[in-house]
Amino acid sequence: MYDIYCKTGIKVSFPIIADRNGQIARKYGMIANDVSNTQTVRNVFIIDDKGVIRTILIYPLNIGRFIPEIIRIVQALQMADCSKVSTAANWMPGQPVIVPPPKTFEELQRRNEEIEKNRNGITWYLSFKEPEQKCVEKKEVCNKLKEEK
Repeated sequence: MYDIYCKTGIKVSFPIIADRNGQIARKYGMIANDVSNTQTVRNVFIIDDKGVIRTILIYPLNIGRFIPEIIRIVQALQMADCSKVSTAANWMPGQPVIVPPPKTFEELQRRNEEIEKNRNGITWYLSFKEPEQKCVEKKEVCNKLKEEK
């Protein structure tokens, strides 16, 4: 933790645990037995503020993690949670988000009319909207805090 602080100026605000016998790593599938009995593969767990694992990425032992993708995943999770929407394949921050499908036939009809008028979808179950401003602003605040560190 001290080395992270010295090299980046960032203080790690969460506990880091020692797993001397590899019991935890094995429990979470982090040991690649076909490669090594002791070395972990490159794992990334994204855990939300409620302690729920939202994403698990596993990279081969000889391949480094791709940090821009990890950041994009966190931003997509934040956007989806904030706006109650989904993000499409290859979604990037600032791009339109997927609107949840209608729950009633009347909503379906309104959705079809909206798509026809605004050209903002492919069909009633796949339409898009611009991200909610409050969620974009929230993300910008997080980015500013990250830049200040």
